[in-house]
Amino acid sequence: MNIHESAEDYLEAIYMQSLEKGYVRSIDIANALGYSKPSVSVAMKQLEENGYIRRDADRLLYLEDKGLAIAKRIYERHETVAEVLMSLGVGKEAAYRDACKIEHDLSDESFDRIRDYIAVHGHPQAPDAAAHQKAHEACK
Repeated sequence: MNIHESAEDYLEAIYMQSLEKGYVRSIDIANALGYSKPSVSVAMKQLEENGYIRRDADRLLYLEDKGLAIAKRIYERHETVAEVLMSLGVGKEAAYRDACKIEHDLSDESFDRIRDYIAVHGHPQAPDAAAHQKAHEACK
């Protein structure tokens, strides 16, 4: 599952929109990420050609299994890193914004140790979907 950071962001945005709305259109992704409709259209075509997403007759977007796996992994990383930063006293907005930058570069080993630590000591703070979305917009 080695893809570019921008593709991970698109997949995560599709996942987040599907959780929020139950359906996803390209315009929803453009609005969520602050990208132009043509840029999103090109990206969706590439993701579809590579088997990460599919589109139905109404042009609604759906994550394929491998796209869903990446989206969930990135979303979990974002939420977990933001939680840890907030538990250290970082403000919510800064924590989500910084997590957006860290989520792609953090090694699996480091993330696994963070997740193990949380499993033993508990989640430091409940995730905030609205703050996550706002920070995602700031990650552009």
